[in-house]
Amino acid sequence: MVERPPIETLREGVVTALRSVYDPEIPVDVYELGLIYEVEVDEEGFVDVLMTLTSPACPVAGQMPIMIKAAVEQVRGVEAAEVELTWDPPWSQDRMSESARLQLGFM
Repeated sequence: MVERPPIETLREGVVTALRSVYDPEIPVDVYELGLIYEVEVDEEGFVDVLMTLTSPACPVAGQMPIMIKAAVEQVRGVEAAEVELTWDPPWSQDRMSESARLQLGFM
């Protein structure tokens, strides 16, 4: 049996990994942009990420979930990750962190 960090530590590592992924058109990471709706981590190290994009016409719509999956699977203790893309609810600037809004000049 592989020894894994506690779930909360694993989740923190996943969030850190998500903060390393940037939308190529916006200089803010996907987590701070509010594109990540849910992160579920189980005791076996499986991670489910529910995310969206800023627009269905986003030019990286096919690549972004692959980028997210790759980043999450690099976290020590993660066995595998699944990324689901959703459009409901649609993304809006209200989902952005205060830091992201400040960085993009929305405050």
